[in-house]
Amino acid sequence: MSLILYVDRNRISPYTFSTFVALSEKQIPFTVREVDLDAGAARQPPFSRLSLTQRVPAIEHDGFILAESNAIADYLDDVFGAPAYPSVLPRGVRQRARARQVQAWLRSDLLALRNERDSTVVFHPAPAAFAPLSAEAQAAAAKLLHGAGALLQGEHLFGAWSIADTDLALMLLRLIKSGAPVPPALRAYALAQWQRASVQQWLAGVPLPQRA
Repeated sequence: MSLILYVDRNRISPYTFSTFVALSEKQIPFTVREVDLDAGAARQPPFSRLSLTQRVPAIEHDGFILAESNAIADYLDDVFGAPAYPSVLPRGVRQRARARQVQAWLRSDLLALRNERDSTVVFHPAPAAFAPLSAEAQAAAAKLLHGAGALLQGEHLFGAWSIADTDLALMLLRLIKSGAPVPPALRAYALAQWQRASVQQWLAGVPLPQRA
C-alpha cells in the first residue's frame, strides 16, 4: 500500500494538521510530502496535476487522489474501518453527523476570529502583544465559546475522541495562545487535546511510528 499526505511546507494549515492527526490516529503507514505554497507550487506541476482543487491537504492512496480534510476523514474511516483500525469520526449516525457539523462550522464560520488570530498563533506562538480583537472577531469568539460549551460533555465531545475534538481544540487555542479569556473547562479541554501523541508528532515535525 502507498499512502502519501501532501502538506504545506510551513505546516501552519489547520486542515493539513487535521488530516495528519487523522492519519496518525488510524495507525496506518504514510509518508509526508511538502508543498511550497508560498512559491505557488500548488498551482504548478507536479502537484497541480495531482490535486483537483490544487489545495492541501491532499492524499494519494494507491493512485487515488483526494483533497479537503473533511472528505479525507470520511474516506479514511470508510477504507480503514473499525474494528481493524481506530475510527476518527464517531460510529453512531447522529454523533457522526454532529461531528461533521462541528467540522463544517469551524471551517466556514468565525471568519473574523480566524483572520485576526490565524493558526500561526497556535503553531508558532510569539511573545509579542496582540492587537485587540475587532468587534466582529469578539462576536465570533463569543459564538465559539458558547457553541463549544454547549457541545462539551466530558473529556471529549462524543464520549470517545474524534477528529472533531482536534479541530475544536485548535480553534480554542487561537484564543488561549493569544491570551484571550476562555472558561476553565474549555481551556483544560483544549490543552488536554493538545497533548495527544498525534498532535505532538505534528508539532515536532516527525510522523508517528507506524504499524505495517
